[in-house]
Amino acid sequence: MNTATDQGRQHRHMQFIDLKAQQARIRPELDRRIATVLDHGQYILGPEIRELEARLADYVGVPHCIGASSGTDTLLIALMALEIGPGDEVITVPYTWISTAEMIQLAGAKPIFVDIDEATWNMDPTLVEAAITDRTKAIMPVGIYGQTADMTAINAIAEKHNLPVIEDAAQSFGATHHGQKSCALSAIGSTSFFPSKPLGGYGDGGALFTTDAQLAERMRQIRVHGQAKKHHHPILGINGRLDSLQAAIILAKLDIFDDEITKRQSVADTYNQHLAGTALTLPPVAKGNTSVYAQYTILSDDRDALHRRLADQDIPSVSYYAVPLHLQPVFTHLGHQAGDFPITEKVASQGLSLPMNPYLTDQEIGHVCQALRNAS
Repeated sequence: MNTATDQGRQHRHMQFIDLKAQQARIRPELDRRIATVLDHGQYILGPEIRELEARLADYVGVPHCIGASSGTDTLLIALMALEIGPGDEVITVPYTWISTAEMIQLAGAKPIFVDIDEATWNMDPTLVEAAITDRTKAIMPVGIYGQTADMTAINAIAEKHNLPVIEDAAQSFGATHHGQKSCALSAIGSTSFFPSKPLGGYGDGGALFTTDAQLAERMRQIRVHGQAKKHHHPILGINGRLDSLQAAIILAKLDIFDDEITKRQSVADTYNQHLAGTALTLPPVAKGNTSVYAQYTILSDDRDALHRRLADQDIPSVSYYAVPLHLQPVFTHLGHQAGDFPITEKVASQGLSLPMNPYLTDQEIGHVCQALRNAS
């Protein structure tokens, strides 16, 4: 675990996600890579894109990676590549950031929600098969808070019904499921490089992963307005390109990514040790999974009071997805109401994410945990 060796750092304002400490660690490499982009001037689809795609594909263990403009656009590109559109249905969860269902609807399809598993807060595989109809064209599980869904069970159901699985791995990139990397677990893996993600840029960005060469080529074309070659557009696409500067930044961060995952696990272990025996529900990690702890999220019956008490101690905390997707006004037409997805609603009403980053000190974690104990 990290120790506080710098007195000034011990008394700093606690960071929920500490990009400054990370930047200080890699600043020379960041500066070198950014300067290279400025020198060659290929700001869109420059050589850094190809380098990043090759390194990410190797990291995940698949032959194809396609960099894109955001982890939202990657979901849309995946749906378009699978030719999913009006009249189709895609099964997903209501406990996630809106992009997941938003892109399904933007593609013209209908999001079909199934509840999450109380043990992992990810898609409950036992509910998936009952949600499949003759209009179902894909299943889109989400790797919430840093670990994958039960992709083994979900893939088995998908294979039985000849359905592709799109893994929304915006939060779980770097995690493993039975030894296999997130984004290598299904027909298409999609991730995000939003700055707060475990592997993030300094702006929007994302990537797609697949073992299917034809799908990969189709996604590459969609990324550049459906263009197969200059002035030749056989399919509809979007402006979904990744900037060279963002790729340069992510490449610099990729060098330390595995070390930061180890540090995140250490931070989570320290939290778990300090909070054991409290009335709080600590973040579960399923057997066979590892987590990158995109967030360290607890459940509490008195979540809002805990949030206020932490704020009084200058400790940041966030209630993610406090209004789940089935209760969002934009999805009213789906006809859902409170009570339809009880596990989702429970986690949404009780979830509180604590400071989580690789550079938290033991002292800082102890301060958070003492504040939580005092509030309970």
